[in-house]
Amino acid sequence: MAIVLGKNQYGKAEVRMVYVDRSTPVHTITDVNVTSQLIGDFTDTHLTGANDAVIATDTQKNTVYAMARTGGVGAPEEFALRLARNYVDKYEQVTGARMAVEQYSWDRIVTSAGPHDHAFSKGTAESRTAVIRKDGAAETVISGLTGLVVLKSTGSEFWGFPEVEYTSLVETDDRILATAVSARWLHTSTDLDWDAAFTAVRDALLENFATTHSLSLQQTLYAMGKGALEAVPEVAEIRLSLPNKHHFLVDLDKWDLDNPNQVFYAADRPYGLIEASIIRDDVAVPDGAWEGIAAFV
Repeated sequence: MAIVLGKNQYGKAEVRMVYVDRSTPVHTITDVNVTSQLIGDFTDTHLTGANDAVIATDTQKNTVYAMARTGGVGAPEEFALRLARNYVDKYEQVTGARMAVEQYSWDRIVTSAGPHDHAFSKGTAESRTAVIRKDGAAETVISGLTGLVVLKSTGSEFWGFPEVEYTSLVETDDRILATAVSARWLHTSTDLDWDAAFTAVRDALLENFATTHSLSLQQTLYAMGKGALEAVPEVAEIRLSLPNKHHFLVDLDKWDLDNPNQVFYAADRPYGLIEASIIRDDVAVPDGAWEGIAAFV
């Protein structure tokens, strides 16, 4: 029996950076978390400790800062592609790269005089994500978002499930439906208006969550994913993870009060977790495109 080195990659994880665009008096800020990982012929450092081919992880951290300074940041997909190409196209021993960027939101503060030029408040918990995989000349772009919390106060039902052993859930034809959307979607092109594509997918997710009369969160998930693929033809597959943020009607009978779907207890756990991928069946997804990505997001 032989013991050998398998697939490997290395890099600098979670490089936090805030970039301020001062090109006009109205500043913009881009707040990101960048993970840089390199793939290639790094066998010697694993087997012997020889580091002559290793681009230090500290160098990768500094490269994030330097490339932001020399070229700005822009869309997370664009920045991740620039980082990946920098390594794969420059260093012979680097045959591939995986770059992940998470972008956090800031909102411009609105004063009595209007939107302020350089003052911001922290946005929601929602973040925008991009993962770039570069293997030689082949490039894969996976965009996404996490923490998009949405709720419908009606227009949701859940009934018709089997009454099996230990079933206690009561059927309902009017319930609150709430979830925190996590989604990733795979592009068929690396030449897109990334901001426009992201906005189109996000808008489609919200549109279909809001307008689908839901008989199950599964049904809503499929409608959201289908809408996203219809909105952006360059998306081959979208993967969605939707935790069901349960809201339970509070029983007020003890105090001789009715409760016509007005007072709810918002439970944080346990929760249902609905996950699926929605696929454009006429587009071949490249082998390994989702490698290094969790099963759904």
